[in-house]
Amino acid sequence: MKYLIGMDGGGTKTACVATDLDGNIIYHCSGGPSNFIIIGTEKVSEMLFSLITECKEKLNASYEDFGYIVLGTTGAGRRIDAEKLETAFRKYCIAKGVRVNFYVDSDARIALEGAFSGNPGSIMIAGTGSIMFGKDADGKIHRVGGFGRFIGDQGSGYVIGKKGLTMVAKHYDERGDHTLLTNLLAEKYNIKSPEELIIEIYKNNFDIAAVAPFVIEAAGKGDEVCHHIIEEESYELVLHILAMIKKLNLPELKLSLIGSIITTDNFFAHTFREKVTKFAPNVIIKEADYPPTMGAIFMAKEKIKLQ
Repeated sequence: MKYLIGMDGGGTKTACVATDLDGNIIYHCSGGPSNFIIIGTEKVSEMLFSLITECKEKLNASYEDFGYIVLGTTGAGRRIDAEKLETAFRKYCIAKGVRVNFYVDSDARIALEGAFSGNPGSIMIAGTGSIMFGKDADGKIHRVGGFGRFIGDQGSGYVIGKKGLTMVAKHYDERGDHTLLTNLLAEKYNIKSPEELIIEIYKNNFDIAAVAPFVIEAAGKGDEVCHHIIEEESYELVLHILAMIKKLNLPELKLSLIGSIITTDNFFAHTFREKVTKFAPNVIIKEADYPPTMGAIFMAKEKIKLQ
């Protein structure tokens, strides 16, 4: 046993690093998507095996030299789903005459481990959806949010976009105040009537979350309707944080942020940070220590300790 492998997978590509047993990166490469829920466990297993084989050849090693391989990927948030890929990959390896120690977890989990070098802390992911993961002093993992667009995703691009579209519809019906968002959507999608709004929104694959930047833009320009949405949804993320503080029971919460609407220079991000300072003063927002691939390596090191 000489090396570890950590992988960060998603819907478009999978990043891979090989390290020594101390976690020093020796080689890195990348492969195709690893969302096995979408493309199936067989294709993902084939891709993962090719990455491991590439690492083996570049390091002039054998498969047995890899002490543990950890993959964090989308679609593996539930243990029952992660085990499906673990089982499929082990069968694939056995068919190749290879045995490996392989573990699958969510992409959020390895991001959490990388952000705090395996130590206690919390990450907030706010993009199309919203979710928080935290690790307490005993190493237990906690979650807040992540219930999806039908019953959750507060503070996400989807909810912000949906609320914005609702207010545009109300404006057309003369049930709500005028909003600059109506004009911004007219420019972007050529929507100039209620009928055109319906056609655009309900056609296949319309990206509701893609409307969020326009809501944020309008709010930043002083639009009261959109400003109210931003106030509501930024506070929803603060409520996520307050819930996580209770779960982790730490004197202060170190928080790393993921997702463009809370990490880029925009009106929503500014409003959110102001509310964190006001309502959760014991929160320290910080940059991640390491990328998710190294989070997978930290997990691999822990797995070896338990062997």
